[in-house]
Amino acid sequence: MPADHAHDHHGHGAGHDHGSYGSYLKGFLLSVILTAIPFGIVMAGGFESRGLTAVVVIAFAVVQILVHMVYFLHMSGSQEEGWTLLSTIFTVVVVVILLAGSIWVMYHMNTNMMPQMNHEMTQGFGS
Repeated sequence: MPADHAHDHHGHGAGHDHGSYGSYLKGFLLSVILTAIPFGIVMAGGFESRGLTAVVVIAFAVVQILVHMVYFLHMSGSQEEGWTLLSTIFTVVVVVILLAGSIWVMYHMNTNMMPQMNHEMTQGFGS
């Protein structure tokens, strides 16, 4: 077989198992594990620091996104198409804007629409 026929019609090497039952099963099992661990951490009350708990949950979410990209979207570093990288960067930018905007809106709505809640908490219940 000539060297230029070593790739299938999708450009993947002949030894890759992208799209196989085993590949999807491995991706599914990793996704379940990467969901169960942060769920267990949060249901157990999290760590002493809420910030550390949030960072750990976000880290698991990022790893799960990477697992989905590799096992279900079949994205790998061997692809030479620039559109894959460009679409990934665009998706990350949109997600960051959505998350940052949502957190900003929720924080300011809580601060501006319920200022008495913060005031009551600082004075205590006995006054």
